[in-house]
Amino acid sequence: MIPGGGQPNMQQLLQQAQKMQQDLAQAQEELANTEVDGQAGGGLVKATVTGAGELRALKIDPKAVDPEDTETLADLIVAAVHAANENAQNLQQQKLGPLAQGLGGGSGIPGLPF
Repeated sequence: MIPGGGQPNMQQLLQQAQKMQQDLAQAQEELANTEVDGQAGGGLVKATVTGAGELRALKIDPKAVDPEDTETLADLIVAAVHAANENAQNLQQQKLGPLAQGLGGGSGIPGLPF
């Protein structure tokens, strides 16, 4: 509801939208610089990804390497990367969730990208 029943202050709405965009950009930058880990095989394989999901590191314990069974190692790598990406998605929801809800609610102004 608009107090007094008048039209919304367009300048104020645009300022709020601009602040939300700045907050979103800042949160996305923080995600890109934050690293999260995932592991598989009781820690035999560890993957590190950014909060944005970019794979940064992969550590494989020598005990996980069996030349006769590379398939299991491949499965552990996939599982570790998957776990790290799940952790990154959780981080994204924590950082971007409130902002996305604010933007997703829509400003009600046609032509704005949110």
